[in-house]
Amino acid sequence: MPKRALKVYRKKRDFTKTAEPSGAQRVAASPRLRFVVQKHAARRLHYDLRLEWQGVFKSWAVTRGPSLDPQDKRLAVEVEDHPLDYGDFEGTIPAGEYGGGTVQLWDRGYWSPEGPLPVQAALDKGDLKFTLDGSRLHGSWVLVRMRGDRYGGGKRNNWLLIKHRDAAAKPGDADSLLEEDRSVASGRTLEQIAAGTGKRPKPFMLAGEAPRAEAVMARAVPKFVEPQLCTLKERPPDSSNWVHEIKLDGYRAQLRVADGRAVIRTRKGLDWTDRFAAIAKAARALPDCLIDGEVVALGENRLPSFSALQAALSQQQSEELVFYAFDLLFEGREDLRTLPLRERKRRLESLLSRSDLAGRISYVAHLDSNAEAVLASARKMGLEGIVSKKLDAAYRSGRSESWVKTKCRPGQEVVLGGWTTEGGSVRSLLAGVQREGRLVYIGRIGTGFGRSVAKELLPRLNALTRESSPFEGEHAPRKEANVRWLKPTLVAEIEFAGWTGSGMIREASFKGLREDKDTKDVVAETEPRRAPAKSGRARKPLAVAAAKAIATATAKVAGSSVMGVAISSPTKVLWPDSGGGPVTKLDLARYFEQVGEWMMPHLKGRPCSLVRAPDGIGGQRFFQRHAMPGMSALLDSVKVRGDRAAYVQIDRVEALAAVAQIGTLELHPWNCVPNDVEVAGRLVFDLDPAPDVKFAAVIEAAIEIRERLARVGLVSFCKTTGGKGLHVVTPLITAKKAVQWPVAKNFAHLLCAQMAQDSPRRYLDTMSKSQRAGRIFLDYLRNDRMATAVAVLSPRAREGAPVSMPVDWREVKKGLLPQAFTVRTAPRLLAKAKPWKDYAQGARALPDAIKRITGVK
Repeated sequence: MPKRALKVYRKKRDFTKTAEPSGAQRVAASPRLRFVVQKHAARRLHYDLRLEWQGVFKSWAVTRGPSLDPQDKRLAVEVEDHPLDYGDFEGTIPAGEYGGGTVQLWDRGYWSPEGPLPVQAALDKGDLKFTLDGSRLHGSWVLVRMRGDRYGGGKRNNWLLIKHRDAAAKPGDADSLLEEDRSVASGRTLEQIAAGTGKRPKPFMLAGEAPRAEAVMARAVPKFVEPQLCTLKERPPDSSNWVHEIKLDGYRAQLRVADGRAVIRTRKGLDWTDRFAAIAKAARALPDCLIDGEVVALGENRLPSFSALQAALSQQQSEELVFYAFDLLFEGREDLRTLPLRERKRRLESLLSRSDLAGRISYVAHLDSNAEAVLASARKMGLEGIVSKKLDAAYRSGRSESWVKTKCRPGQEVVLGGWTTEGGSVRSLLAGVQREGRLVYIGRIGTGFGRSVAKELLPRLNALTRESSPFEGEHAPRKEANVRWLKPTLVAEIEFAGWTGSGMIREASFKGLREDKDTKDVVAETEPRRAPAKSGRARKPLAVAAAKAIATATAKVAGSSVMGVAISSPTKVLWPDSGGGPVTKLDLARYFEQVGEWMMPHLKGRPCSLVRAPDGIGGQRFFQRHAMPGMSALLDSVKVRGDRAAYVQIDRVEALAAVAQIGTLELHPWNCVPNDVEVAGRLVFDLDPAPDVKFAAVIEAAIEIRERLARVGLVSFCKTTGGKGLHVVTPLITAKKAVQWPVAKNFAHLLCAQMAQDSPRRYLDTMSKSQRAGRIFLDYLRNDRMATAVAVLSPRAREGAPVSMPVDWREVKKGLLPQAFTVRTAPRLLAKAKPWKDYAQGARALPDAIKRITGVK
């Protein structure tokens, strides 16, 4: 690569006349990317910026020199790549030769890329963000290619060099730094260099391998160092040269101690010492140092909790916070960043063990176990994920491949650009991310903010409300009656189920606001995956026997672990036939893995009864309501008033693999509000036909219930039951006024009674078997405190492995076949149809509907 890249450089120079290096000399590899700025008194004085990349210096001639004023954009003309040994060149190029004039080593140091794009992609795009850590230049910068250059069809190759706003910026002070006229390598002025007097420059590029093996002495502990960032990967690296740490769900922070004074800064260099006062007070016991870590609050289960951190910060309770230290950058005047990670962590552990830190500062130990096993343990404990780090790597500011993060659940930072209201409260938040300099809409956040969080959010949202939408692009939402736009200054942390093919977030849940992030830095961590183009040639269906053989072979290769849960007896048949061959225990676990994220909003926070059939639908079945000794740690439990024993609760998607492991064929959650069993969260109307009633009549009944609910202002959704009936489900708003169970049950009974009274030959609202013939029982009894209904997408312990499938109302018509929805077919149909996509937005207040149905004003 360098030889080919230097072809233009060498063609322009006659090395028998110029002392410039030809690039033939080998330059030792560095654990950090290097840069130099050479002051060049050629025909016109300018400054050459050179960034090390792929074995050469990418080079720009900055005509007026770099400016520390973010408002001052300096022209930077891209020139040919230079060899790395050019970074030690200081001298005079003879007159008449290319670039003739005096060259001074004006600055040098290390640089690191910023932003989500790889360096080459950023260069190709013409938008390279980076951090400089030199003798004179520091902080964050950007090179932006100008329009009309040769890459865009023009002849020029001009860029702009711009300083970002950070601690190193000096607004209004553009050129004072350029008055410095002494070489950082030799201390000589341009005049001395031209005269050939003074000391020779101290080598930098040709200094050998020393930085890799020993620390570098510095003048003092710096106030701040741009932190190293992780690269997001789907799977962790599994190599003996990597170790793994728990991914901490908090605020990234840098702790500096100098002369007994401790300062804590955010990842962007903001001084948050006052907000983390208890940690700073404990840190005074440390010697001079600079430590990288994370400020965390522990939740009720003693695990990192972002919501607990938000609560502690809002209440100014820094005593609830802990600084988890995972890297040591400076110890005294020693710059340890060039040392390998194993040495930095050894010294960090030793440093922390020598002081009494009152439990406020804790060392983050690492694991060298199998990467997948560590990730599985993190999932089991309900943690955010793991961070894998290369043991022999130096510390490199910016995003790096030597630090890799793997998440148990997708997470994302978003910019809030709007919100919807319902009854004066927060209904949902409209989210966006930065793409190509624009705030683009990526969807709504509909859960995660209960009454207390919504109450705290409301004043901030009202204060930032504006008339026009901040979103741009084809997916920008339209103005609706209940939508209010926001000035895009708030950054929120969310969890979500993944990206849709059009770039939207699925099932997003609000975790909290982030005050340590700039909105301009909020980009999609992973872009949505596009579905591959369909081939025009159809594949022949495999025979059942062949399909079973492939499944068995796959299970042997991949093992019998799903979402980190080991599946014993994976080939045990639970359903003998599903229209596509038998369904095994491993098949069930994989089904839950495919649809689990979709199911979670309808299960999370609610007691859930299990129908277990460990030997399949032909064996013994039993109904489990309560938690049992030895139950998987992935399953949660909840105490319910009136019962001493705790109930089973499914609060994380991995728990679905755990229930598959114990042979659970059906899930029946309560219909309460998440985390509040005393309040009704939805209404369920169960249409149960007599054996002699055709399914077409059930469809008509469901449509009639939908219409009656609509007349009283309620929105409804439909799903099959996995049998011969249908469920009509109505989500309720409870933020303004809780709906008690007797109220919910009485409303459902009243609606069903009116239908039975209007059409007594078609419907009845009692369970009397003697009256069932030819009728549909309108079962309103699902709307009682301890009553359950089969979960959305839950399988049923019936022949064919059917599931309770959500369907759009346009599908509820003649031709709907409930038996078509099975464990085999549902995941594919779900991905294609996207039913119930507006479920969260369909919640309405029941008190208003009661007034309408009873005629009370």
